[in-house]
Amino acid sequence: MSKRALKKYLTDLPREALEEHLLDLYDRFPEVKGYYDFVFNPKEEKLLEEAKMRVLEEYFPRRRKRARARRSVAHRYLRHFRTLGVDPSLMADLMAFNLETALKYERERRCPEAFFRSMYKSFREWGGHLADHGLYRDQKERFVNVARAAEASGWPPAGAYADFVDLLEN
Repeated sequence: MSKRALKKYLTDLPREALEEHLLDLYDRFPEVKGYYDFVFNPKEEKLLEEAKMRVLEEYFPRRRKRARARRSVAHRYLRHFRTLGVDPSLMADLMAFNLETALKYERERRCPEAFFRSMYKSFREWGGHLADHGLYRDQKERFVNVARAAEASGWPPAGAYADFVDLLEN
């Protein structure tokens, strides 16, 4: 069904039927319930803390022996935040937290090349997010610190972190 057809269908429905339809969607789909819960009671800080705890658990697990160190966990939360319309500065905070946690993790363990490629991609996405939303000045120090720490740890690609910082500053 196209958006146009849906709009016509919804326009033709009586108010009571439309309300019933929305309540049915709310009951059937957790995504709809989550969206409306957020819209009417946006606990952004709580969502951010939950996401940070999940990312931390990914790198430093309490219940299992081995860390999974998957970038996809943080990325999934970021996609969810975009869908809900969470404040861009909170999303930037989660992006930074993910990279800072990965830096701590990498200091203690030997990581494969794919880990570094993934983290560089996360770093570039964070920089792009900061630039797109005008947050770079606010988080410049944190961004530069992560870049310096990655360079100091020898994260490949060599020199790319500093080059990206230079690109954003110009």
